[in-house]
Order: sequence, then C-alpha cells, then structure tokens
Amino acid sequence: MLQTQEYGAWPSPIDAGLAAAHDGQPEYVGFVGTEAWWTEPRPTEAGRRALVRRLADGTERSVLPAPWNVRSRVIEYGGRPWAGAERPEGPLVVFVHFADQRLYAYEPDAPGAEPRPLTPESGVGGGLRWADPQVHVERGEVWCVLEEFTGEGPADVRRVVAAVPLDGSAAEDRTAVRELTDGRHRFVTTARLSPDGRRAAWIAWDHPRMPWDGTELLLAEVTDDGSFGPAQTVAGGTEESVCQVEWAPDGGLLFASDRSGWWNLYRLDVRIAPVPGGPPEPGTPPALLTRERPLCARDEEFGGPLWKIGLSWFKPLEAGLIAVVHGVGATSLGILDPETGEVVDTAGPWTEWSATLAVCGSRVVGVAASPRTAPEVVELDTGTGHTRVIGAAHDDPVDPVYYPEPQIRTFEGPDGRDIHAHIYPPHSPTHVAPDDELPPYVVWAHGGPTGHAPLVLDLEIAYFTSRGIGVAEVNYGGSTGYGREYRNRLREQWGVVDVEDCAAVALALAEEGTADRERLAIRGGSAGGWTSAASLTSTDVYACGTIIYPILDLTGWAEGETHDFESQYLESLVGPLAEVPARYAERSPAEHADRLTVPFLLLQGLDDVICPPVQCERFLARVESEGRRVPHAYIAFEGEGHGFRRADTMVRALEAELSLYAQVFGLQPAGIPTLELTK
Repeated sequence: MLQTQEYGAWPSPIDAGLAAAHDGQPEYVGFVGTEAWWTEPRPTEAGRRALVRRLADGTERSVLPAPWNVRSRVIEYGGRPWAGAERPEGPLVVFVHFADQRLYAYEPDAPGAEPRPLTPESGVGGGLRWADPQVHVERGEVWCVLEEFTGEGPADVRRVVAAVPLDGSAAEDRTAVRELTDGRHRFVTTARLSPDGRRAAWIAWDHPRMPWDGTELLLAEVTDDGSFGPAQTVAGGTEESVCQVEWAPDGGLLFASDRSGWWNLYRLDVRIAPVPGGPPEPGTPPALLTRERPLCARDEEFGGPLWKIGLSWFKPLEAGLIAVVHGVGATSLGILDPETGEVVDTAGPWTEWSATLAVCGSRVVGVAASPRTAPEVVELDTGTGHTRVIGAAHDDPVDPVYYPEPQIRTFEGPDGRDIHAHIYPPHSPTHVAPDDELPPYVVWAHGGPTGHAPLVLDLEIAYFTSRGIGVAEVNYGGSTGYGREYRNRLREQWGVVDVEDCAAVALALAEEGTADRERLAIRGGSAGGWTSAASLTSTDVYACGTIIYPILDLTGWAEGETHDFESQYLESLVGPLAEVPARYAERSPAEHADRLTVPFLLLQGLDDVICPPVQCERFLARVESEGRRVPHAYIAFEGEGHGFRRADTMVRALEAELSLYAQVFGLQPAGIPTLELTK
C-alpha cells in the first residue's frame, strides 16, 4: 500500500554512495586479436581508468592493477588512450598512463612482464602528451597525436602526428620520435594508414574554430622511408566539420561531414593524376583525381562533436558494410550498406550508443545504455543479427522500480523555437505526495555547451527523483544531436539562448501543473555551471541553484584562464573579444553579483585547469563584497580536476546539493548531513 508523504521526504535505497559507485561508463572499445578490450572507471580507486579485456572463456579481467591509470590529457579532455595488436609471440598493448602521460608498451601474457616506457618525460610546461595510438607492428612503431608544451603557458603548445618506435629507443631520447606532420595546424587527429600502406589521412583545424565548426580532411602519400609527403585538403573547410575518417578495406576513404547540415557519411575515391613529362618536382603534392559520393543522405547525425581525439561513430567491416551510430536525439547502432544507402538497426533495449566502435570480422563492439540500464559493452554479430552484453554488464544495485520513468518532451521557446528535453518526474514504488502538493523540480543544464544530455539511466537523477524531486534535462539550443542549424543557435548567443531555453522549460512545467513554481532550481557543471550561474543572475525563475566547476568570468577565461583547446571557443559562443568586450562583461555572472538574490552551492575541483578555481574565488569575492546576505556554500575538492571522479567527492557533492534544496524548499530528507550556508 502506498504511503502519503511530502515530496523530498520519501525514503530511498539510492544513497549518494551508491550513485557515486556507479558513476562513469566504459569507453574506448577495441580488439586485440579476437579479444574485446575497453577502459572502465574505478571511482573507489581514486577515480582511475582501468583497462579491461574479455578472455576467450567469457570472463573479464583488469589488465593493470592500481595505480596504473589509462587516460590521456591531450587537449585536457583526452582521447583514446590505448591500442593493441596481436603478434605471433602474444598480444602487445600500448597505453598512456595518466600520472606522467608517457606512452607505455605492455605484453600482458608474457610471464613477469611489466609496462615499459616508450616515450620520454619533459619538464617543460605540461610536458609531452599522447593520444589515439595506432599500432603498426610491421613498421615497428605506433602512430599517435603528440602534444608538446614549449613553455609554461597553456597556449605554449604544438601538436603533430608522430611515430614512436616500439623498441623503446625514444624512452630517453626525444629525437627518436619521428614527426609525420609539419605542425602547421594547431590541432590534429592521428593519421589512418590506407590498406596498401601508401597513403595517410587525418583531420586538422585551427583557432578560433572548434572541431564542430570547421575542420579539414588531409591526405598525404607515405614515402618509402615512412615519412609523409605534402598534405592536401580533400574535404572540410571553415564551415564544414569532418569529425572522423577511416579507410574502407578496398581503399576508399570514408568520412563523416556536416556539409548538408547533418553529420552524414561520404566516400572519396582517390587516385594520382598522370603528369605529362614525368613526375612532379620533389616537395610538390601530386595532382589528385577524386570521386566523391554520399553514402546515406539523411537528416540524422552519423557523427558528433570531437571533444576527445579518436572518437568513432562508424567503422567499416571487411565485407564492405559499415557499422554506424546514428539518430536524432537518441542514437542507434545500425549496419549501413554503402551501395544502397539502407541502414538496418540492431535489436535491443538500448537508446543511446556512445561514440566508440570496434570491429573484428563480422563482430561489432560498442557501448550502449538505456533509461533502465547503465552503459555496458555490447557485441553485435552481423552474420546472425544477434546482440549480447559482453562487458560491464548492468546489474541492478537496487530494485529497478525505484528508477525514474523519463518522458521525451519538446517545449516551445521564445520565437516559437523547439526545445528538446527529458523530464523525470518524482517516482517511488512506495510513496506518493499529498494531492494538493506539487513537486519541486531541478533543471539540469548539460556541459559543453556543444554537447547533449543522453536518455540513459543515471543514478544521480534517481537519487533525486526517488526522494520526490523532479529533474528536467534540457537539450537547449546549441546542443548536438539535432543538426547544425540547432547547434548554431548558440552562435554568439551563449548566456542568452541556453538561459532562455532552460527557463522556458521550467516555467512550462510550472504552468501546466507539473512542477511547483515556487520550488524550481537549476544545476549544471562546466558550461552547465555557466548556464546555472547566468540564470541565477539574469532571471527570477529559480529559488536556488547548484553551480559546478563553472565558467563565471568570460573576459578572464578568454584572456588566459583556461587551456589551449577552448581558449578561443568564446569567439563563436559570444563573439570576438576585441570587437564586443562589453558583451563579455554584460553576460558574465561574476560582473553581476549584485543581481544574485537566491541561495546557491558552488562546487569546484582545485586541480581544474579548464575552469580554474580562480573563477569561483573571484565570483565569491564579489558576492561577499556586496554586503548582502545571500546564503551560499563553497566546497573545493583537492585532487579533483574538471569532472569529479572520486567516490568520496561525489558523495559529498550530492549530499550537499540535496541539503541545499531541502533548506530552500522546506524538504525533510532523512539521513542527509546539513549543508552549512554562509549568510
């Protein structure tokens, strides 16, 4: 029998410790021989990433013990941190260790073997960093993105595609690393080698563009000595984003481009044009004859934002078919026939497939989740169409009747524009609220802002909904998954469109009688932290807010307070600083502390180099200098960077957030430490 109790006071078996223990997801799937491998989070092991393999008998084994941490820091968000190859003498794995960012080689089946370094250390700035390794055993080397700091500043950095010897000769000698590209582009992905070994293709871009704004697809001949010839741009541009490139088994070049307004797949066939009178002069790129065609022209995404180096939304299969992650909003795994353009989707309960795929023969491996299951490693046999979970299998830590039941909604925003959102009403199998009470709701603003809130099971959301607090995840204008036009709504409108869209959803929920108008809150991390703070200082919609590792001062962030990758992101999100400096000040929450009238919680990692603590400190100083008594709390976590990874951090952060809502909304949750608010 259901018991009647006020919203926010419902008992729940989903505590903060449980939510923290299940935070994160598998990433970077791959094959070593016929074995599937991937990385997994370990929140209770200081937040490290473990490398896991699935053995022939179906068991999973962590390859390296703590404190080995398989994670790259290239462009700070990282990228694919490992690769492997099968050899007659056994498997070889190459990986990046987070602590020193060196590249290591490891033979996991060799008795007594230990990881051995392949690259040297550097004491200059952020040192040497590596990402997206591609092992070429026959060449005796591994190709990677090399990020090399040349000074102490965040912008004192260069990036190239490099070849690292597998024999360890570069472990103490930087000169043994061969640079394959000339460094003329600020950002690059690792080059993919054609099946015949004669050509290499990669993606590059430069400031002030972000990779979802415009990139170039580059192609070069690979010479007999293993170096690259002059590179030529064969696709992409300042307003065209190419986010992935792969070679088909027959030598065709496959890539994902948003030239149509959606990231679709294309095939490019290339051959060298005959040159009358003999070969071209040395250093002159050969003339190319190209033939290009779209493979599946749809108003759907077959790609996404390249936040990390080495993400993959498609992989060619040996038989000529292509495994694809695609969709609008939600994503599916499908098999594309490039001759007909037909896509056959796989069966299964999953509603969101991550940007990581690997293939081996007829097998496709990826990471998928749903509103009832956390991310797990899933294998598709394309021969039979059968899917099965092969790793990180979801295991309900509590009775799933406590999970939220999301609603996919589209709301109307200013000027009649659509706003996509996922609504998670309060839900409990044992309790209901009094008939005359409306529930409190928290609007969740995702990070990026060029990102997306996926429709998947998240125990942090369940932590609130199972206690009687609703959650509204808003994919505001600027989010990915809905085409370039939707993404471009945020061009020079950050702090406007995102704030308006979140407010429109919150107010619509109140107006339709879903949420209590007096008990609305907003929360977000990173760019979502910005949206939360901007909302609290520019609207009267919310009664309180949680601001997590945020951007708060646009001018400071644009003038050197962040890392290189996003250092000119604001040029497109806000406008060129040199041309519109007043806009930076007008939109910055740090400049408008006097407008803040509601309680807030500020959470920050002290090791964050993307949104550094100085932003929070400056904001707090201005709040407190106003002489007004706005209740607030600031919790800074040692050893945490951008995105909390340690279980104890996540527990404290979640409980503090719930306590804030309890105090502001008049809730009575049981067993939650009281957050002390400065008044």
